[in-house]
Amino acid sequence: MRIIYLHQYFNTPQMSGGTRSYEMARRLVASGHEVHMITSWRETGELTGGDWFETEEAGIRVHWLPVPYNNAMSFRERLQAFFRFALKSARKAAGLPADVVFATSTPLTIAIPGAYTKWRQGIPMVFEIRDLWPELPIAMGALKNPISKAMAHRLESFAYRSSKRIVALSPGMRDGVLRSGYPQANISVIPNSSDLDFFDPSSAAPEDFLSQHPELRGYPLVVYTGTLGAINGVDYVPRIAAAAREQGLNIQFAVIGRGIDESRIREEAERLGVLGYNFHLYPPISKAETPNVLAAADIALSLFINLKPMWANSANKFFDALASGTPVAINYSGWQADTLNESGAGIQLPPEEPHEAARQLGELLAHPDRLKEMGEAARRLAEEKFSRDKLADELESVLLDAVSSPDDSQTGTTPQ
Repeated sequence: MRIIYLHQYFNTPQMSGGTRSYEMARRLVASGHEVHMITSWRETGELTGGDWFETEEAGIRVHWLPVPYNNAMSFRERLQAFFRFALKSARKAAGLPADVVFATSTPLTIAIPGAYTKWRQGIPMVFEIRDLWPELPIAMGALKNPISKAMAHRLESFAYRSSKRIVALSPGMRDGVLRSGYPQANISVIPNSSDLDFFDPSSAAPEDFLSQHPELRGYPLVVYTGTLGAINGVDYVPRIAAAAREQGLNIQFAVIGRGIDESRIREEAERLGVLGYNFHLYPPISKAETPNVLAAADIALSLFINLKPMWANSANKFFDALASGTPVAINYSGWQADTLNESGAGIQLPPEEPHEAARQLGELLAHPDRLKEMGEAARRLAEEKFSRDKLADELESVLLDAVSSPDDSQTGTTPQ
């Protein structure tokens, strides 16, 4: 197959952020397919405002368009970046001969170049949903105007109607698509997945991380690696650190990342008197460095604000921790909480009770045997259920099916 893969926020392992698209695309290349990744270059600098340029990453032909973006931008600025990329990538993708176009959100505007390419080339579109959008920004209050909400729902409907197949990253996301009337037979659940070789705990080097941060050495370590966005609610961590200090627990907490909430998290840690004491805020690292951090950690955190639509998330950090054999602590309910409870790979913390969360973490860290069992259960879960190789094969099957099956308009399955 010749595949046009549309992802505005594609990352390589040398970059900070999730690498699902990179890992899926390189496996498609290894299976003999030609993959063109259409993405944006988000950094400011000499390329800002420039034109397309191309690189090759693990056999993937990556087409980069400079469109500066970061989590600290306002909602209006982010929307402008979304639509600028959507319009320019539509022309780019439509000019590359292909058999299928695979568009992965967020943002939902990625459906625009996907549908345009489908129409211009007469090829099927497969759409991947990474978040319940626009349900989530509406729940957060980012979309308040009735006209904006209506337009967002129309874009959602357009994305689904344009798609021959849909990939959802969690059962909750699948259910959100089903509520729109899209046929269940055309939806596949392929969650974020675990890179077993990349995060193999036997080949990680925790000392590389600890040597850079000797302030963490010799203490139980709880880490959060990822975006410091409003939706993540990472100010929860300094509050837990303060509660742990009050309870006399010698636990170190490390947050590694960047985002719009970074200043607020720092200010909260300073207000509580834990910054530099048992709470540390470090700049983001590349994906390639993450295995060493997780190998040094006793517990890895995956966090979100207490908002029910977030229960359907499929956060990369959750699956990275499983692959590394690190026990996972989350502060939300839903399918991941059920998975942890059933497998014994981690614990669920109360989202609004930092003192109770600190107590639970302290109790777990005081029992090395239980911690070891959780880590083993985490790695086993990654191997048996969330292997990236297995899930990449499932994605390949969805794309092949979209190319080879009759047009949905002829089979009566086009969503209304």
